[in-house]
Amino acid sequence: MIAPGPDMLFVLSCGMRGGPRAGLVATAGLATSEAVHVLVAAAGLTALFTAVPEAFTALRIAGAVYLAYLGIQMIRQRGEMIPGTDAAGVSGRRAYLSGFLTNLSNPKMIAFTVAFLPQFVDPALGSVWVQFAVLGLILIVLEFLVDGAVGVFAGKIGTWLRHRRTLSRRIDTVTGGILIALGLRLAAEQ
Repeated sequence: MIAPGPDMLFVLSCGMRGGPRAGLVATAGLATSEAVHVLVAAAGLTALFTAVPEAFTALRIAGAVYLAYLGIQMIRQRGEMIPGTDAAGVSGRRAYLSGFLTNLSNPKMIAFTVAFLPQFVDPALGSVWVQFAVLGLILIVLEFLVDGAVGVFAGKIGTWLRHRRTLSRRIDTVTGGILIALGLRLAAEQ
């Protein structure tokens, strides 16, 4: 979770554009999506991806397209308020939904959750669903702590950057370029 990826870049961007609150709301979207990943892992998505590898490939391509879309939008709107926002910054609804979709379409998070959590579930220890719920809750809390801290910190920096338009535009361009590159890399993976 500490390693930067699409989710962290998104929270960083939301925080910088909309302040600490937007960073936290985006993190809440990521965490909600992570809960979906945990539920899907508990329901046996591992078996589906093993039986039909094309399903994971399709999901990976969709995630790559979404990352590239986010990067293009960031570059197109660099240094500007995001549509659907007010003078205070990024709207809570937009930050939450975009965070939710960013994590939901992140194949690396899906692969991690589907491959990682089941290793620590032992049917001999009791209810599998309860074990998944506890492990998922730990994962979500850690996600919120790490990405939430990034969002709040980025919000503080974003306040400072709003008065430095040229630097803000450059950061948006670089961040957008990184998201596009991550999308292309994800699409090219075998």
